[in-house]
Amino acid sequence: MTSERQQGDQATIVVVMGVSGSGKTTVAQELAHRLGWAFLEGDSVHPPANVAKMSAGTPLNDDDRWPWLDAIVHWMSQRLQRGESAVVACSALRRIYRDYLRQAGPGVRFAYLHVPHDELARRMRSRDHFMPPSLLDSQLATLEEPGADEDALRVTEEHGVESTLAAIVDWACRPAAARESVGP
Repeated sequence: MTSERQQGDQATIVVVMGVSGSGKTTVAQELAHRLGWAFLEGDSVHPPANVAKMSAGTPLNDDDRWPWLDAIVHWMSQRLQRGESAVVACSALRRIYRDYLRQAGPGVRFAYLHVPHDELARRMRSRDHFMPPSLLDSQLATLEEPGADEDALRVTEEHGVESTLAAIVDWACRPAAARESVGP
């Protein structure tokens, strides 16, 4: 698939969201590659203080997250103003964060990667990342799964990466009226 948009002239930003270890980066990078869209790894714009806090095993709070979300909104807004579609990997754990991210402009939607706790813990233990496995429970406690009234697709882990990507591509490139908020 190319970078051509399927919704007239409106650019699209797909935010691949979920808790740490859900596969956001893997899915978002491959999605951006397949669609020929720009990609932002949300973790790359965390202020150094946030990275240090998480590395020390301390969960972030709302005050920590707002500057990070500001940077993501700014990046997305720039793309949308230029008519460019993009993919962002961002936890977007709470509805208030997703509502804030939507302020970047029309065309922002969310693909929520739902993965069972034990698989998340296994993945987090097997990778080298500043987010330690000890913070998984705090992320799950903060998570507010997207509601049926949000422009969100829920994809569960058992579908595998290829099926997940196919579902997101199909959903993201459909006109808003034809999308459903429930995954495959």
